Amino acid sequence: MDLLVYHFRQEGFSVSTAFDGTTGLEKAKKERPSLIILDLMLPEMDGKDVCRALKGDPLTRSIPILMLTAKADEIDRIIGFELGADDYVTKPFSPKELVLRIKAILRRQEIPMEGQKVIEIKDLLIDLDRHQVFLQKKPIHLTSTEFKLLVELVSNRGRVQTRERLLDKVWGYTYEGYARTVDTHIRRLREKLGKRGEWIETLRGVGYRFREDIQ
Repeated sequence: MDLLVYHFRQEGFSVSTAFDGTTGLEKAKKERPSLIILDLMLPEMDGKDVCRALKGDPLTRSIPILMLTAKADEIDRIIGFELGADDYVTKPFSPKELVLRIKAILRRQEIPMEGQKVIEIKDLLIDLDRHQVFLQKKPIHLTSTEFKLLVELVSNRGRVQTRERLLDKVWGYTYEGYARTVDTHIRRLREKLGKRGEWIETLRGVGYRFREDIQ
């Protein structure tokens, strides 16, 4: 913990720590940090329950979460993403890699506007300024990663986006073996869009495409 705090502060981050899940959840609600690094193996309240509580609370659901754990099995990564985590790093890891991952997540929060602040497709509205999505005028709660993924797909309507390109554009890295990360987030995004999830097409063996014929 001390080593990580040292590296984060060397990079200019302000750091607040907690050593159990209950305290961490309370501090997150009180301090509203820009990002949360969450270990799955925590006393009192495990990381999965903490993540579930954070994503279920309007005050904290928009805070990006990076899960840090010794569990390397694919099923654990998928569960983490299903709960709303934005990224997942397994031990042992390099503090420098962790810092790079954190910076990549924070960059997703800063999508360049390029003159356009709102994207409307039928009853789907994407507010780039506020990082909000509305379907039939009702808000859809997306993680920062899901939001960036949707914007990336919509901004390239009609064009196929490979998993590797999406990893690079949305996650900021192209590490081998992380293609399933894209699939998991696409599935979650489709679920949150309901019937409009059909607008995201799968091209087997290639990637994904947001339909161009929607007016």
